[in-house]
Amino acid sequence: MKKFNFKKTFTFDGKRYVAYGDTEKDAIIKMLEKKKALEEGRVTVGGSMTVAQWTEIALSTYKPNVSPGVMKDMRARINKHILSVIGDRPLKSVKPLDCQMIINGSSGMSFSHIQKLSQELSFIFSTAVRNKLILDNPAAYLVKPKAQKGKRRPLSDEERAAFLAACEGTDRFRVFQLMYYCGCRPGEAIACEGRDVSVADDVALLHIRGTKTVNSDRVVPIPEELFGLIRDKAPDAPLAPNDRGARHSESSYDRAMSSLRREMNIRMGCKMYRNQLIPPFPLRESFVPYDLRHTYCTDLAAKGVDIRIAQRLMGHASINITADIYTHIEKQRIIDEAVKILGKR
Repeated sequence: MKKFNFKKTFTFDGKRYVAYGDTEKDAIIKMLEKKKALEEGRVTVGGSMTVAQWTEIALSTYKPNVSPGVMKDMRARINKHILSVIGDRPLKSVKPLDCQMIINGSSGMSFSHIQKLSQELSFIFSTAVRNKLILDNPAAYLVKPKAQKGKRRPLSDEERAAFLAACEGTDRFRVFQLMYYCGCRPGEAIACEGRDVSVADDVALLHIRGTKTVNSDRVVPIPEELFGLIRDKAPDAPLAPNDRGARHSESSYDRAMSSLRREMNIRMGCKMYRNQLIPPFPLRESFVPYDLRHTYCTDLAAKGVDIRIAQRLMGHASINITADIYTHIEKQRIIDEAVKILGKR
């Protein structure tokens, strides 16, 4: 590394910067140029730039075709879990240990969240390597922590009653109603807009613009309980907005999910003290909103809907996935009938 004879330091927005030069005049000129660039919002691309500075450049340069909703979620996740930890660090100073500690902090979260966070860490540093800003990608060999994986199961009668009561008269749980009444995945429910609602032969329909599989783009019927709540939405308005009327971000969705769990616990008889829930909690710990989609499928089976139609309504890539749920329902029916026959009820 070249040795410079002179250096000049200055502070900008609370951060200390250094400029080097072969002569004192060179150092002063470089200091003034760097200060002017900072004042004008420009960033000099180099290994000494911060992770936050490079992330902004990388996202705007390499993710031009990402939809606004996906980009908003990506930025929220990166800001919360990555930049809050190493955002002000120089790119070249980040070690594999730093990245591993970030991903370790997501232990117990969903598999999807851990996967996305891992990909975003790798994206930030792999693009920096590609531009020769750093030699190696410190996020190249991450060991992913254990994810929260619970077996999906439909709501019990008590949980169903609590869910419906929690949703009554409030808009903030509309995203979950779309999962329960129409079988949407969380991301699909968030993406639904007024333009996706239509009526054909007196049947209300929802166009779910799924992207997970080739079968996920589908049209499903809308029950009257839900149709009355979403029928008058403007074409470009989200059917399930957050508290501010905008499309849900990852953070606003997480807040809504926490609020739903709280409301369901209250309606299931959880005791409270000074507005805080007191354990034990009646709602099972493994409950997640995805169980509402599972409930939708089991309801289809209970109503005798043909499994091939159910596969289409669920947007399953393989009928085997639908069959697993249908088989479980049929097995439960046999058990229930056997109990009655044996006189144990």
